[in-house]
Amino acid sequence: MQRTVLSVAYPLTPVGPDAVGGSEQILAQMDAALVKAGHRSIVVACDGSQTFGELVATPKWEGVLNEGIRHWGQTQHRIAIEQALERYSPDIIHMHSLDWHTYLPKPGVPLLATLHLPPQWFPEHVMRMRRSDTYVNCVSQSQRDVCQTSHMPIAVVENGVPLDRLRSRVHKRNFALALGRICPEKGLHLAVEAAKQADMPMILAGEVFHYEAHIKYFDTEIRPRLDAHRKFYGPVRLERKRRLLTGARCLMVPSLVNETSSLVSMEALACGTPVIAFASGALPEVVEHGRTGFIVRDLDEMTAALRRIGEIDPEECRRVARERFSSERMVRDYMDLYEHILAGSARPFRHHAAVYASQQVESEPLR
Repeated sequence: MQRTVLSVAYPLTPVGPDAVGGSEQILAQMDAALVKAGHRSIVVACDGSQTFGELVATPKWEGVLNEGIRHWGQTQHRIAIEQALERYSPDIIHMHSLDWHTYLPKPGVPLLATLHLPPQWFPEHVMRMRRSDTYVNCVSQSQRDVCQTSHMPIAVVENGVPLDRLRSRVHKRNFALALGRICPEKGLHLAVEAAKQADMPMILAGEVFHYEAHIKYFDTEIRPRLDAHRKFYGPVRLERKRRLLTGARCLMVPSLVNETSSLVSMEALACGTPVIAFASGALPEVVEHGRTGFIVRDLDEMTAALRRIGEIDPEECRRVARERFSSERMVRDYMDLYEHILAGSARPFRHHAAVYASQQVESEPLR
C-alpha cells in the first residue's frame, strides 16, 4: 500500500546526503528509500535542502544563531507543517528534528518522533505529554534504557548507514581522523591532543556552526592545538569524507555526552577503519572493544589506543558493519513501525544490534 509520509527536519540545518548532522542524514536516507519504494515523501526542511521527495522549504538563516533565531525557525516550521498537512493529507508524520515538541501540529495524524538527542536534553514535560496517536523512537537500546517513563509508546529502531556509498579504493595512510560537528560536547580537542601525544598525524574535519559557543570553542580549544601535523579541513562532502574514512588508520570519537548513536563510527567501520571512542552512551554498542576498535576512558587511554590500533583487523570492521549497520535494515524497521502505528498496535521494538547494549569496558587499562 502506498503511504504518504511527512518528515520534519530541524529548522536551521539543510537536509541532504552531505548533511553534517546525524538527524539530517537519517531523514535523507528515509526520504530516498520511501521514494524508491513507491511511497510519497514530503519533507519540511530549510531552503537549500536536497530531497528525493517533495520539499516544503522554510527560510534558511545565514548569520549567527541564537535563541531568537531558533524561535523564528520554529515559527516558520509550524506554519509549513500546517500547510503541508492541508495540502498533502499525509498518513503519518515523522519528526526528526531536535526541537520537534515546539511545533507539534494539532492531533489527528499519527506522529512518530525519533529522539536524536539524549532524553535528558528534552524538557521534562515532553516525555510525559498526553497527546493522542503520538509515538517515540529511540535509536539505541542505551538511549531507551535511560528514557523517562512516558505516556507515549517507545520503540527502538537503530540507525544505519548506506554501505554501498561508502566503498572506496583508497589505501590506508598514516593518519588518525576525527570527524563531526565542532562543538564543546564532542570533545574533539581531546582527539587533537591525543594525536599530538601519540606523535601521530591527524586530520580533523567538520563544520563550525554559527553558534557563539561553537565559534568560541574552535578558537580557544581547537585552533591553538593545530600544527603542521594536526590539521583542520573544515566541512567535507560525502565523497571526500569517504576517502578520509577509508584512508585513516583509525577514527577518534572523544564525545563528552551520552551519544544516542554514532553514525560516523558506523561509517568508519564500513570503510574498514577501527574506532577509538569514549564509553559515552551508545558508543560501546557500536564499537566492540578489541574487535572493531577500543573503548577508552580518558585522554591517556586514547593516546595508548592510538599506539595499538594496528591490532585491529580492517576486514573484521567491514564484516561487522555489513552485519549490523546497513541502512536497508533501518529502513525496513521504520517501515514496519509505520505500519504498526497506522494499525493502532505500536509496541516496543528490540532489534538485533541492541544486544550489544550491555557490553562495557572490562579490559585492562590501555596505558
